Amino acid sequence: MSVAPIKVLVIDDEPPIRKLLRMGLSTQGYDILEAPSGKIALEKLAEGPALIILDLGLPDIQGHELLRMIRGRNDSVPIVVLSSRGDEAGKVQALDLGADDYLTKPFGMDELLARMRAALRHQLQVQGERPVFRSGDLAVDLVRRIVKVGDKDVKLSPKEYELLRVLVQHAGKVLTHRFLLKELWDELTDAQYLRVYVRQLRQKIEADPERPQFVLTETGIGYRLRAPD
Repeated sequence: MSVAPIKVLVIDDEPPIRKLLRMGLSTQGYDILEAPSGKIALEKLAEGPALIILDLGLPDIQGHELLRMIRGRNDSVPIVVLSSRGDEAGKVQALDLGADDYLTKPFGMDELLARMRAALRHQLQVQGERPVFRSGDLAVDLVRRIVKVGDKDVKLSPKEYELLRVLVQHAGKVLTHRFLLKELWDELTDAQYLRVYVRQLRQKIEADPERPQFVLTETGIGYRLRAPD
């Protein structure tokens, strides 16, 4: 019995980019749907893509507005955004609107494939919330609230644990400063509080806090926990 290929919707108005993605992803076994505009993209949603690759620079519907519309119709499909180099504010806005990840043009196919796999894994993890998260030497038992690095138990303060729990629940996904502040403090808006707790968490779970392997910084945007094994 053959397994149906994973359906990927590519939303991009540039024919060369669509061709590049169609060729690169097809060789990896993905089934490609293409949309050169926002209007066609909304029509293609009816075909049930398992993942969406969205270029923010579309001719008819502004990319962030289209992202909002897609999320209004489907709140769980993974979305990887393509954005121009240096468009930091655009990336943050896209992530706050529900994108799972972003890539800056030009991008490498291997990196795109890795981001797609992480986004799909994250979706499966959310759907079937695994009680024990593992990534490398890091293990987090979300039921018993036990954190280990290798064989060593790690003692975290309540706020450090809450930060790690949120990162685990969205492992592999970029979380903006704003999202994390809202999840952890409600009223706080100063990212400096977040940086302090990220630094404390790294000191407890990273072999070298200055070169973190688990809690990764997305400069100017937020943080990402390394995807599960």
